[in-house]
Amino acid sequence: METIYLNDFLDGGILREKVFREKVAEIDWSQYADKRVLIKGCSEVPIPIWAYLILTAELAQFVKRIYFGELRSAVKIFIRE
Repeated sequence: METIYLNDFLDGGILREKVFREKVAEIDWSQYADKRVLIKGCSEVPIPIWAYLILTAELAQFVKRIYFGELRSAVKIFIRE
């Protein structure tokens, strides 16, 4: 399972929408083709819902499944049939 860490999107310790969108635009999402992906939240700062929605929208075009949370108790949020 591949993991996307929301900590990687922080700018100066917080999540700024402009910087977040720039970083998302730089990712080659095809690297996740037909994989299971876990979006791991950030315990350091609150993450707005829109950040999860943007990542999910990008990933859903390529992946088999998207999970959220910790690996041991991950919640399925998308399944490609």
